Amino acid sequence: MQYQRISDATASALTSTGLSVDEVRRVIARALDEDFADGPDVTTNATVPADHVSRARFVSRAHGCVAGVPIARAVLEMMCSAESLNFEETIADGASVKPGDLVISVTGPTRGLLTAERTALNLLGHLSGIATATQLWALQLAETNAKVRDTRKTLPGLRALQKYAVRCGGGVNHRMSLGDAALVKDNHVVAAGGVAEAFARVRSANAAIPVEVEVDTLEQLTAALEAGADLVLLDNMSPTVMREAVNIAKRHRESTGRDVILEASGGLSLGVARAVAETGVDYISVGGLTHSVTVLDIGLDLEDVSTI
Repeated sequence: MQYQRISDATASALTSTGLSVDEVRRVIARALDEDFADGPDVTTNATVPADHVSRARFVSRAHGCVAGVPIARAVLEMMCSAESLNFEETIADGASVKPGDLVISVTGPTRGLLTAERTALNLLGHLSGIATATQLWALQLAETNAKVRDTRKTLPGLRALQKYAVRCGGGVNHRMSLGDAALVKDNHVVAAGGVAEAFARVRSANAAIPVEVEVDTLEQLTAALEAGADLVLLDNMSPTVMREAVNIAKRHRESTGRDVILEASGGLSLGVARAVAETGVDYISVGGLTHSVTVLDIGLDLEDVSTI
């Protein structure tokens, strides 16, 4: 199906977030294609006159943090055409909301609004759920030096959008792909014959790329630091062991002058977030921000305005 163009204003809003307009359009088109797989919206076309106009109010039904407003706007524009829509009020991504808060208000053709409703709500609710979960972690880490970080445990095709939502919630992105940074994990260590060997091979293959090494013992940490790693992931360590890891990294920093960044990972929960942050690690990696998120409940209330 041929969809309408995204307005310059919405395209500019997407670009300002670091998102690709073309990628967002592809995601939306793929979602709309699913709804049109067997033909047009038979329910809406049968019950709503072609010239009917309504106001659609996207309203939060829960406490949370919003992400994806310009994406939802793009959905509506691709379905209805930007020229037929009047966005009266929207809130900024990253804003906190409570039940009853208005997120988006738009007036336009009722058929288009109803047909676009589910895709717009799916994306807006999902991304806002990620932002909400991230915000909860960020609040737990407030006034510490640690930041919550995402992973590549993202849904196929939605990585850029999901990682954007993490940023909206106050989190920090890890790798976007396999090629923008190296992460030496346990299986790489086994294949290479050791932590130092794995690090050396990656550094030999690419002298400039950031290299993070995953370790699960203090002995492996020491080996990684001696090999030259300046970013280390502490996997499944208790806060007590993490604290010792931070001390080892500090002594290494003092003796070599090289900065060392430590990231905690593995089965972490909000209940231990503060304790982990207070060990002195720099990042806390949480795959659940993207792979186990609960959507933020946002509903669409339709108001009859008039007919054209």
